[in-house]
Amino acid sequence: MRIGFIGLGAMGRAMAHNLVAAGFDVTVWNRSAEPMQPLVEAGATAAASPADCAAADVLITMLADDHALVDVIERHDLIAAIGESTVHVNMATVSVECGRDMAERHRAAGKAYVAAPVLGRPDVARAAKLNIVAAGAAAAVERARPALESMGVHVWPAGDDPARANVMKLATNFMLLAAVESMGEAASLVAGHGIEPRDFLEIVTSSVFAAPAYKAYAPAMAQREYDNPEGFKLTLGAKDLDLALAAAHGAYVPLPVGATVRERVSEALAAGDGDLDLSSLAEVSRRSARIDER
Repeated sequence: MRIGFIGLGAMGRAMAHNLVAAGFDVTVWNRSAEPMQPLVEAGATAAASPADCAAADVLITMLADDHALVDVIERHDLIAAIGESTVHVNMATVSVECGRDMAERHRAAGKAYVAAPVLGRPDVARAAKLNIVAAGAAAAVERARPALESMGVHVWPAGDDPARANVMKLATNFMLLAAVESMGEAASLVAGHGIEPRDFLEIVTSSVFAAPAYKAYAPAMAQREYDNPEGFKLTLGAKDLDLALAAAHGAYVPLPVGATVRERVSEALAAGDGDLDLSSLAEVSRRSARIDER
């Protein structure tokens, strides 16, 4: 199977490496050339342009946001370059509006399109343990399945409308941000009563909240060390939360918890914490409670 892969950020690099390791014929492109070199050394082919990736069985895009995706699509006339039997799989987190626009553009051009955003951080991507939410025509999803399964532990079908996968991804990240915020607040609560947060976090993440969403972020909170290159940066969390709130607004769905968490994220960004891991939301709670001044 020939695979084109566009977008080699922290997630994309790991995912593309797994495709190469699985034995696929992979052609990669990135706006900057440096991330392509290790993949070429591993067996991939470097493309001169995004269009060179499009003549494949499966074209995967893993770009930063709506703007980056639309820019590559339009600047390089990528939909026209996609082969008649190629399935374009967009695995990035984008807005519902962008997801619908991408689906319509491909439909109008007679090209197959699947939205397949991923659940997991770069370390999960490297281990090929991503959960992948895939929506699009069933035949297109099945054509892409061998590639998807090489990058994750489960491919979750989400229906024929690609935008359904985008909604589910945004809803998931909304829940993640809310969970991390609530854990940070709880850590401040026990600290306010003289209890070491690491003791509390060890208990709850080994019992009632023994789930990845908590276990992945508790150690950084316990150690108060948030500069994690493998983490989920607050700037990205803010972007995803904004997209979730916009999706909620579009469907007349109140998200009061989401609005509150967004205020917390804004406080963190204002404090200059944008490049820190999501777990640094715990520090916003500590500052509000003046824990370190007691």
